[in-house]
Amino acid sequence: MDPRMAAELVKRVQGTPEQRKLDITIVDFVKAELPYFDVCISNTPYQISSPLVFRLLSHRPLPRVAILMFQREFALRLTATPGTEFWSRLSANVQLYAKVDHIMKVARNNFRPAPNVESSVVRITPLSPPPPVRFEEFDGLTRILFTRRNKTCRANFGASGVEKMMRDNWTQWKKGQNASSGVELEESIDAKAAIEEILQETGFSDARAAKMSVDDLLKLLYAFHAKGFHFA
Repeated sequence: MDPRMAAELVKRVQGTPEQRKLDITIVDFVKAELPYFDVCISNTPYQISSPLVFRLLSHRPLPRVAILMFQREFALRLTATPGTEFWSRLSANVQLYAKVDHIMKVARNNFRPAPNVESSVVRITPLSPPPPVRFEEFDGLTRILFTRRNKTCRANFGASGVEKMMRDNWTQWKKGQNASSGVELEESIDAKAAIEEILQETGFSDARAAKMSVDDLLKLLYAFHAKGFHFA
């Protein structure tokens, strides 16, 4: 937050027709209660790039479009496609909820003083309506798979701590099912065998996150949900 920038903006529109249309609020965008808006244009502080994107995508009602400038590498991760160098957890998580396009490159010599990085402008168009998927669930799955994005799904689900987390989450889900039905059902599961079965049935056992599309990830998520496994 920089009050000097706000003061300069007020100064530039003073005495013009635009003055009546300008309303400046100096707040932390990521934390503030935001008013209605349908367009967001930002020369984004690079250190809050990811929080800002997900703040926009969680805002309701959804904005129509956002035109944002980011550090080049971050922009490339936003717009990456499966099988490319920059396809990542960030790429999948954002593209689940939005269409992202690279608009233009911005060289460092366009800034004073010049930064140490190149920049890019991207357009983010949120999907409306958004898919009926809890972000925490999808993010929980991508966190497991993209920790080692070039390893197989089987290897990533076999990583230390993952099986226990999945078993604990299943147990909590089963307790909730029992409470709502009033019937005491079995509350134990061979999580390792169940995970392997799901991976085999979906055909993703030997798949690698580096090449899996958003649709692939959703298919796998729904398969886990069908067996009572959740990620949040």
